[in-house]
Amino acid sequence: MTISAETTATHNTATHHRERKWQDYFTFSTDHKVIGIQYLVTAFGFYFIGGIMAEVMRTELATPAPDLINPQFYNQLLTMHGTIMLLLWIIPAGAAYANYLIPLMIGAEDMAFPRLNAVAFWMVPIGGFLLLSSFLVGPAEAGWTSYPPLSLVSSKWGQEIWILSVLVLGTSSILGGVNFFTTILKMRMPGMDIYSMPLFCWAMLATSALVLISTPVLAAGLVLLSFDLIAGTSFFNPTGGGDPIVYQHMFWFYSHPAVYIMVLPFFGIISDVLPVHARKPIFGYKAIAYSSLVISFLGLIVWAHHMFTSGTPGWLRVFFMATTMLIAVPTGIKVFSWCATLWGGKISFNSAMIFGIGFVSSFLMGGLTGVMLASVTVDLHVHDTYFVVGHFHYVLFGGGVLGLFAGFYHWFPKMTGRMVNEPLGRIHFVLTFIGVNMTFLPMHYLGLQGMNRRVALYDPQFQTINIICTIGSYILTVSTIPFIINVLWSLKKGEKAGRNPWKALTLEWQTSSPPIIENFEETPILWSGPYEYGIDNEEAEDEETLQEMLTDVASQNK
Repeated sequence: MTISAETTATHNTATHHRERKWQDYFTFSTDHKVIGIQYLVTAFGFYFIGGIMAEVMRTELATPAPDLINPQFYNQLLTMHGTIMLLLWIIPAGAAYANYLIPLMIGAEDMAFPRLNAVAFWMVPIGGFLLLSSFLVGPAEAGWTSYPPLSLVSSKWGQEIWILSVLVLGTSSILGGVNFFTTILKMRMPGMDIYSMPLFCWAMLATSALVLISTPVLAAGLVLLSFDLIAGTSFFNPTGGGDPIVYQHMFWFYSHPAVYIMVLPFFGIISDVLPVHARKPIFGYKAIAYSSLVISFLGLIVWAHHMFTSGTPGWLRVFFMATTMLIAVPTGIKVFSWCATLWGGKISFNSAMIFGIGFVSSFLMGGLTGVMLASVTVDLHVHDTYFVVGHFHYVLFGGGVLGLFAGFYHWFPKMTGRMVNEPLGRIHFVLTFIGVNMTFLPMHYLGLQGMNRRVALYDPQFQTINIICTIGSYILTVSTIPFIINVLWSLKKGEKAGRNPWKALTLEWQTSSPPIIENFEETPILWSGPYEYGIDNEEAEDEETLQEMLTDVASQNK
C-alpha cells in the first residue's frame, strides 16, 4: 500500500494564513473542517439528551411496577430515545469524521459540493429540534420503528412530526452521501489511486452507497404512512384493506443497512487508528477494503431477518437466514485483520488505542449474538425480548460509540492542536467499558428467560437483573464526566500537539494542527511508505528522521 505525505512545508504553516475564529462555527460555513466540528458538537449534544431519556427509562425499570413514569410516557421516551441515538447521534457523528477527514486524507482542498455540505449539516439541528418539538403536542409513542397500525392510532400530530423530522434527517444523510462519494472518487490528489487511500475512505464509500440506495425507500414508506395518518388512505391500514407488513419491508430495507451505515465509518476509523498505535502497517489492507464493499452489498439483502415472526414463507426465511449468516464472513475478516495488526506490535496503550481494542471486543460480542439471531429457530424464541436489546446495544454502543471515542482521542490533537489528558481518558474508558458490559450483557439473560422489551411493567422475577442493568447505566452516565472535563481542560491547558504527535503516516498528519484553511501549504506528493523503504519502527518513531526522509522523497519526486 502507498501512503501520502506533504512535501517540505514547515510545521507552522498556519501562521501564514488566517485561522478560524470561534464565531465561524456558528455560521453557514462551507469549510469541511468547520462543518465536521459542527456535526460532532451537535451530535454530542443530542447524545446527552438521548442519554438522559435512557436513564429515566432505566430508573423506571429498576422496579417491576411503573412507579416513576406512566407506561404511555415510557413509550414516548422509548420512541424519542431510539430515534435520537440513531439519527441524531451515531449517524451524524460518523458524518462528522467523514467531513473533517476525507479531504485531508486524499489531498483535496474541500468537499466536492461545499454549499450542499453546509445544507446537509444544518438540516440535522432543524430535524432534531423538530423532533423535540413534538413534546408540545404529545410525542410519537409507537417505538422508533413506528409500525402501523399502532402508529396510526397513537398521538396523531406527534407521529406526524416524527415522520417529518425523520424525512429531514434522511435527506441530510442523502446529501452527505452524494458529497462523500463524489469527493472520494473524483478529488483525490494527483497520483493517488484507490489502493493508496486510507481505509476510512473505503469505509465511507461503502457507507455512502448504502445511504444512497436504502434511504429513499424509507422516505417513500414514511410518506405513505403520513398519507394514511392525515389523508385517510389505506396503504398500511388493515381496516381499509392495507397491508402493514409492506411497511415493515420498506422500513427494514433501510433500517438494517442503517446498522452498517452507523458502524462502517467506525470500522474505517479503527482500521486507521490501530496501526498507528501498534507501530505496524495494517494487516490485509485490500481484504479490509473489499470486505467493506461486500458488507455494503450483503447489507441490502438481509432485511427480512427482522420479520421471521411476521408470516414470512419458510423458503424466504431460509434465504434471509443464509445471507445474514454470510455477512459474518467479511465482518470476521476485519476482526482477524485488526487482531493480526495488534499481534507483535509495539502497542502504546493510550486512550485512542484502548478504546480501539474495546471496540473490537465489544463489537465481536454483538456480532456473535447477531449470528445467533440470524438462525430462524433462535430468533423465533427471543424475538421482541431483551436478548435483541442487548445484541443491538453491543453492536451500536459497545461497537460504534467505542469506535467513535477511539477516533475522537486519535484526531483530537489534529482538530484542536492540543493533546488530551491521558489519565482522564483512561478513566473514561474504564468506566465506559464496565458500564457497557454491566448494562447490556445481563439483557441477554433476561431475553432468554422471556422478558419482553418495550415494557414499563414486568414480572418481579426479573427485578434483580434489571437492577444490575440500571446500575450499569448509571456508570455509563458517570463515564461522561471525565470525558467532558478532559475536553474542556485539554482545549485550554492541553499540551501543544504539533503537526504529527502520533508519528502517523497518513496525509492528514502532514499538515498543521489544526489544519490551515487551505488544508495544505502546497500540493502534496504521493510516496511509498517507510515500511516499503525498509524503515523500521524505531526510525519511523523519530520525527526528525521521518521528516528528513519525507524531504528526500519529495525532492526526488520533483
